[in-house]
Amino acid sequence: MTDRDRQPPYPDALRPDAAPAPHEFLAPVTGLLGTWAGTGRGGYPTLDEDFTYAQEVTFSHDGRPFLHYEARAWLIDADGAPLRPAARESGWWRLKPEGTVEALITQPTGIAEILVGRVENGTIDLTTHTVALAPTAKHVEATRRRYTLTDADTLDFVHDLAAVGRPLQHHLSALLRREDGK
Repeated sequence: MTDRDRQPPYPDALRPDAAPAPHEFLAPVTGLLGTWAGTGRGGYPTLDEDFTYAQEVTFSHDGRPFLHYEARAWLIDADGAPLRPAARESGWWRLKPEGTVEALITQPTGIAEILVGRVENGTIDLTTHTVALAPTAKHVEATRRRYTLTDADTLDFVHDLAAVGRPLQHHLSALLRREDGK
């Protein structure tokens, strides 16, 4: 058996009804479990032009009060054909009692964010607590991310950004659909 074939003794669950059972603190976010995909639009004053992108986001858990989060995006042309890789990030969302969320998100571009927020009525609203930057990373001061389950199979994503001396403002938005069914 190769390392690729080896299964960990505690696999992640991508659905609320899969083993292991979600921790009770995950109750407000179990609707996020699984893989989501869709397209969105982005822009920022420091970019030459706005862009269209495709995105895939996966939320899983291992029975503890954490969500594993992974997202990747790629730029697409007007016909939806991939042009090149874009953003990629991964991290952990720590769920606390009464809907409090602490998210740790890292990007290969040298940016690590800690965000805090709440889950209320199907919306997770996260804002920057701290941003750590590698010496050569783009200067990011703050972000705000909102994930809204508009129904069981639709996730709306909005990302605001304060970077390179610009105030917090709209950067990305996407409409994602559940890929794996329930």
